[in-house]
Amino acid sequence: MKNRGLDAKTFGELLASVREGGAILRGQHEPSRSFVVEASAVRAIRERTSLSQSEFADLIGVSIKTLQNWEQDRRRPTGPAAALLQIIAHEPQLAIKAIHRE
Repeated sequence: MKNRGLDAKTFGELLASVREGGAILRGQHEPSRSFVVEASAVRAIRERTSLSQSEFADLIGVSIKTLQNWEQDRRRPTGPAAALLQIIAHEPQLAIKAIHRE
């Protein structure tokens, strides 16, 4: 798999995080911590990526309705979605490179 310019260590850490998130989502692993992402933070995170709602929703694998619900504080992201948003908030361009689908 081509790592799109990420160094091997960073790519490995991101890949391990995604795999752990999948195991947690499937109930095969307990989360070591949880993240609470406020509605205003979801919008700010998306805006830092310079992506539209539809582009951002597609990037992180949720429906645009789900993203809108998060941004309007009708729902909150949990589990792997919240963790992914924290990764994007910390390193938006690196995260986009790591998960971008061609």
